[in-house]
Amino acid sequence: MVMSLTSMDIANASLLDEATAAAEGMVMAYVAAGHKKRTFFVDSGVLPQTLAVLRTRAKGFDIHILVGDAVAALNDRALLSDLCGVLLQYPDVNGDIKDFGSLAESVHSAGGLVVCATDLLALTMLKPPGEWGADIVFGNSARFGVPAGYGGPHGAFFAVTDKLKRKMPGRLIGLSRDVTGKPAYRLALQSELVHLMTFNVY
Repeated sequence: MVMSLTSMDIANASLLDEATAAAEGMVMAYVAAGHKKRTFFVDSGVLPQTLAVLRTRAKGFDIHILVGDAVAALNDRALLSDLCGVLLQYPDVNGDIKDFGSLAESVHSAGGLVVCATDLLALTMLKPPGEWGADIVFGNSARFGVPAGYGGPHGAFFAVTDKLKRKMPGRLIGLSRDVTGKPAYRLALQSELVHLMTFNVY
């Protein structure tokens, strides 16, 4: 269902919360740029708690976070030359809905990734992020009626394009059958980034 609503190729649900998922998306963009580009741009419409977690996680990787109007800022060629990715909120913190299609093209032409925080209920009415160019899409599971774990937070979903599937944090568990034909769950895919994150942060 997440893949359908986001128009992404693969999705999982093994991340703690939306802000943590944003940090994972930022690090994926940094890794995808070969650890060479260190600027990650955060649109001013992103939730404040998400920005707080991003700033904390960025310190360990020496990623430079810039905050502002992403559409206006990406006209700066100097910024684009060091840009590993951009984080957008869709709809944003004020409920505004913007067309990020041309922005996504600019980010991709600069070799960066487009990371999108979104709301699953809103996506039942809006154009899916994957259709306008997002590479990574995430959000929380509250809209699916998933309760807050032990008082909070709500677990996150995380979806990516096919080319990023082996960099996706977390694990994918698949339903298979055992030798007697009974249903059995198995680890279908574990990202190499899981180990990288543990090593770098701690």
